[in-house]
Amino acid sequence: MMMRNSRKFGAAGLAMALGFTMMADGMSAGTHAAPPAAKAAAVPLTGAWSVDAVHTNVGFAIRHMGISSVRGRFSDIAGTIVANAAHPEKSSVNFTIQTKSINTDMPMRDDHVRSAAFLDVAKYPQITFQSTRVTKTKGGGYLVAGNLTMHGVTKPIVLPFQISGPIKDPMGSARFGLETQTHLDRHSYGVGSTSLFSGDSAIGSDVDVTISLEAVPAKPGA
Repeated sequence: MMMRNSRKFGAAGLAMALGFTMMADGMSAGTHAAPPAAKAAAVPLTGAWSVDAVHTNVGFAIRHMGISSVRGRFSDIAGTIVANAAHPEKSSVNFTIQTKSINTDMPMRDDHVRSAAFLDVAKYPQITFQSTRVTKTKGGGYLVAGNLTMHGVTKPIVLPFQISGPIKDPMGSARFGLETQTHLDRHSYGVGSTSLFSGDSAIGSDVDVTISLEAVPAKPGA
């Protein structure tokens, strides 16, 4: 009995081994036979782009009493970017912020910041940036030099930035991302008072600014 069973188990084991071998060969053959995945077509960066305001955030943070940070953002923004991947120095950036669109999640504070005591949005409705030169850095990033105008004062600044993309979004449209951050001295632009008796001393002079934007191809004639 034991010998018969051994023969049965031996035959069954051989059949299973042959089966697994055939399956493995089939899977291997199927893997090698599968065509390589098609590579997505590259999306060119060179061209004219418009800032996608819906997917762009212009945020800022400023110290209060030296112990915490008040954060806010601007919601009404627009801009154009002319990119030249081969010759970055031929690229340009034009960005505009409507000052009345400031939002710190507290209406009373927002109204105060919009007043003549700070931004004076009735007199200075916009903050603008116009580039003068774009250069590429060794690390793959970029520097854009330009003029920032705020509260009637124009000063030259240099912004480091990184680009992500361009890509094709799920709708088939091209877009790319750009991120930058900088520090501004609001008093150097005349925003607020330097008087110790104005109550302005409770608010820091330095403003941390962070911009994360997406751009889409500009419409003809824009």
